[in-house]
Amino acid sequence: MATGADYLCLNGGGGGGGGGGDDRRGRVECLTKFVEQASLESQRYYLSRKTVMEMLRDRGYDVADSELTGSFTEFLSEFGDNPDILKLRISASLHSHPDKKMVVVFMGTEEIKLANIRGLLCQIKNKESLNGLILILQSKMNHYARKELGQFPSKVEIFHISDLLVNITKHVLKPRHEVLTAEQKQQLLNKFSSEDKQLPRMLVTDAISRYYGFEKGQVVKITYSGGLVDSLVTYRCVT
Repeated sequence: MATGADYLCLNGGGGGGGGGGDDRRGRVECLTKFVEQASLESQRYYLSRKTVMEMLRDRGYDVADSELTGSFTEFLSEFGDNPDILKLRISASLHSHPDKKMVVVFMGTEEIKLANIRGLLCQIKNKESLNGLILILQSKMNHYARKELGQFPSKVEIFHISDLLVNITKHVLKPRHEVLTAEQKQQLLNKFSSEDKQLPRMLVTDAISRYYGFEKGQVVKITYSGGLVDSLVTYRCVT
């Protein structure tokens, strides 16, 4: 965002003086700075929104291919160089249950307070039918605002925009993660005559757990391929 000084510079303010050429150079430098700042902000929105789209598809939500392959230029064409965060919101349906939706909301740059969350929750319709709500933060959320989120009828997940600029699952060495069904989980435990607590653990706060939306008690099949081995499978219980 441009500061007051940036706008002053763009408008040619800041005093008279005899050097017209210097004034022009100053205005060009300020204009360049303004454009760079706006472009940087747009890039952050573009990269984070693309990662969110990939995350939703990996969780089983319907996401159009164009949302995953669109270029930064196409993003600017649709949202502009200074995007309106309201237009960045996402609503996606679960492929297996189209009536279940996930809503993603980008929050502003100001500190998030109780009034902001109350206003947001009032805007969201059909809360009871939602599968979840994801908030993308750019600033801190105070204690009272976080507490208010507990009133939401479905799961609320919070990510900071800086954590979504790169998709952590796209690394060449990252293994594949799959959640076992209740039946598959029981078959696994029977096979090894073990209980959940005897399996290796995976914290629900782990970055990969948060990306896929894993929940406590789930068992995840992790498949490693490439590198030193053709294929290696392990299982972890989310705790």
